[in-house]
Amino acid sequence: MIRRPPRSTPLYSSAASDVYKRQVVILNSKNLAEIAVDALGDLKGQAISCIEVSSLTSITDYMVIVTGRSNTHIKALSDSVVKKIKEAKQEIIGVEGRMQSEWVLVDCGDVVIHIMLAPARALYNLEELWSFDAPKKNQQEQHLY
Repeated sequence: MIRRPPRSTPLYSSAASDVYKRQVVILNSKNLAEIAVDALGDLKGQAISCIEVSSLTSITDYMVIVTGRSNTHIKALSDSVVKKIKEAKQEIIGVEGRMQSEWVLVDCGDVVIHIMLAPARALYNLEELWSFDAPKKNQQEQHLY
Protein backbone atom coordinates (compact mmCIF):
# COMPACT_ATOMS: atom_id res chain seq x y z
CA MET A 1 0.00 0.00 0.00
CA ILE A 2 1.34 3.41 -0.98
CA ARG A 3 0.95 6.21 1.55
CA ARG A 4 0.10 9.59 0.14
CA PRO A 5 0.99 12.77 1.99
CA PRO A 6 -1.89 14.73 3.52
CA ARG A 7 -3.36 17.38 1.23
CA SER A 8 -2.14 20.23 3.49
CA THR A 9 1.50 19.31 2.72
CA PRO A 10 2.74 20.83 -0.56
CA LEU A 11 4.14 18.43 -3.12
CA TYR A 12 7.07 20.72 -3.82
CA SER A 13 8.98 23.29 -1.82
CA SER A 14 8.09 26.86 -2.66
CA ALA A 15 11.61 27.97 -1.65
CA ALA A 16 13.14 25.69 -4.27
CA SER A 17 10.80 26.94 -6.98
CA ASP A 18 11.65 30.56 -6.08
CA VAL A 19 15.32 29.87 -6.76
CA TYR A 20 14.51 28.70 -10.27
CA LYS A 21 12.33 31.75 -10.92
CA ARG A 22 14.91 34.32 -9.78
CA GLN A 23 18.04 32.87 -11.42
CA VAL A 24 20.47 35.06 -9.52
CA VAL A 25 23.77 35.58 -11.28
CA ILE A 26 26.68 35.66 -8.86
CA LEU A 27 29.28 38.32 -9.63
CA ASN A 28 32.57 38.67 -7.86
CA SER A 29 32.93 41.62 -5.52
CA LYS A 30 35.24 43.54 -7.87
CA ASN A 31 32.64 43.47 -10.67
CA LEU A 32 29.95 44.51 -8.22
CA ALA A 33 32.08 47.47 -7.07
CA GLU A 34 32.64 48.48 -10.71
CA ILE A 35 28.88 48.46 -11.35
CA ALA A 36 28.37 50.71 -8.32
CA VAL A 37 31.15 53.12 -9.37
CA ASP A 38 29.74 53.32 -12.91
CA ALA A 39 26.24 54.04 -11.58
CA LEU A 40 27.58 56.80 -9.34
CA GLY A 41 29.64 58.28 -12.17
CA ASP A 42 26.63 58.34 -14.48
CA LEU A 43 24.85 60.72 -12.11
CA LYS A 44 27.91 62.90 -11.52
CA GLY A 45 28.85 61.69 -8.05
CA GLN A 46 31.86 63.64 -6.80
CA ALA A 47 35.20 62.27 -5.53
CA ILE A 48 34.33 58.60 -6.02
CA SER A 49 36.69 56.39 -4.04
CA CYS A 50 36.78 52.58 -4.06
CA ILE A 51 38.78 50.95 -1.27
CA GLU A 52 39.55 47.22 -1.03
CA VAL A 53 39.14 46.25 2.63
CA SER A 54 39.05 42.45 2.36
CA SER A 55 42.40 42.15 4.16
CA LEU A 56 41.17 44.41 6.99
CA THR A 57 37.68 43.04 7.72
CA SER A 58 35.50 40.05 6.96
CA ILE A 59 32.37 42.24 6.77
CA THR A 60 32.89 43.35 3.17
CA ASP A 61 35.45 43.29 0.35
CA TYR A 62 35.06 46.82 -1.04
CA MET A 63 33.86 50.17 0.24
CA VAL A 64 32.79 52.75 -2.30
CA ILE A 65 32.62 56.32 -0.98
CA VAL A 66 31.11 59.21 -2.94
CA THR A 67 30.07 62.80 -2.25
CA GLY A 68 26.68 64.15 -3.32
CA ARG A 69 25.90 67.83 -3.89
CA SER A 70 22.56 67.91 -2.03
CA ASN A 71 20.05 65.68 -0.24
CA THR A 72 18.14 65.26 -3.51
CA HIS A 73 21.33 64.32 -5.36
CA ILE A 74 22.19 61.74 -2.67
CA LYS A 75 18.73 60.14 -3.00
CA ALA A 76 19.15 60.00 -6.79
CA LEU A 77 22.63 58.45 -6.44
CA SER A 78 21.36 55.78 -4.03
CA ASP A 79 18.37 54.99 -6.28
CA SER A 80 20.68 54.67 -9.28
CA VAL A 81 23.03 52.29 -7.47
CA VAL A 82 20.15 50.13 -6.25
CA LYS A 83 18.64 50.02 -9.76
CA LYS A 84 21.93 49.05 -11.45
CA ILE A 85 22.71 46.38 -8.83
CA LYS A 86 19.24 44.87 -9.22
CA GLU A 87 19.56 44.96 -13.04
CA ALA A 88 22.71 42.87 -12.61
CA LYS A 89 20.51 40.38 -10.71
CA GLN A 90 22.30 41.01 -7.41
CA GLU A 91 20.71 41.29 -4.00
CA ILE A 92 20.55 44.52 -2.02
CA ILE A 93 20.80 43.65 1.67
CA GLY A 94 19.71 47.05 2.87
CA VAL A 95 19.60 50.81 2.39
CA GLU A 96 20.05 52.99 5.46
CA GLY A 97 19.73 56.75 5.94
CA ARG A 98 17.66 57.51 2.87
CA MET A 99 15.12 59.58 4.81
CA GLN A 100 17.71 62.06 6.14
CA SER A 101 19.91 61.82 3.04
CA GLU A 102 23.05 63.23 4.62
CA TRP A 103 24.71 59.81 4.61
CA VAL A 104 23.10 56.92 2.77
CA LEU A 105 24.58 53.44 3.08
CA VAL A 106 23.75 50.83 0.43
CA ASP A 107 24.73 47.33 1.56
CA CYS A 108 25.30 44.80 -1.22
CA GLY A 109 27.10 42.26 0.95
CA ASP A 110 30.59 42.15 -0.55
CA VAL A 111 30.37 45.87 -1.44
CA VAL A 112 29.18 48.67 0.84
CA ILE A 113 28.46 52.06 -0.76
CA HIS A 114 28.62 55.24 1.34
CA ILE A 115 26.93 58.26 -0.29
CA MET A 116 27.57 61.38 1.79
CA LEU A 117 27.28 65.14 1.83
CA ALA A 118 30.68 66.90 1.87
CA PRO A 119 30.55 67.96 5.57
CA ALA A 120 29.73 64.40 6.71
CA ARG A 121 32.46 62.95 4.51
CA ALA A 122 35.02 65.39 5.90
CA LEU A 123 33.92 64.70 9.48
CA TYR A 124 34.04 60.88 9.34
CA ASN A 125 36.97 60.64 6.88
CA LEU A 126 36.34 56.99 6.00
CA GLU A 127 39.21 56.85 3.50
CA GLU A 128 41.76 57.47 6.22
CA LEU A 129 40.01 55.12 8.61
CA TRP A 130 40.10 52.18 6.17
CA SER A 131 43.31 52.80 4.21
CA PHE A 132 45.96 52.54 6.97
CA ASP A 133 48.59 54.15 4.71
CA ALA A 134 49.00 57.38 6.71
CA PRO A 135 50.11 55.97 10.12
CA LYS A 136 53.47 54.68 8.81
CA LYS A 137 55.22 57.93 9.69
CA ASN A 138 53.85 57.86 13.24
CA GLN A 139 54.95 54.24 13.71
CA GLN A 140 58.52 55.13 12.70
CA GLU A 141 58.56 58.02 15.17
CA GLN A 142 57.42 55.71 17.99
CA HIS A 143 60.33 53.34 17.38
CA LEU A 144 62.84 56.19 17.80
CA TYR A 145 62.00 56.70 21.50
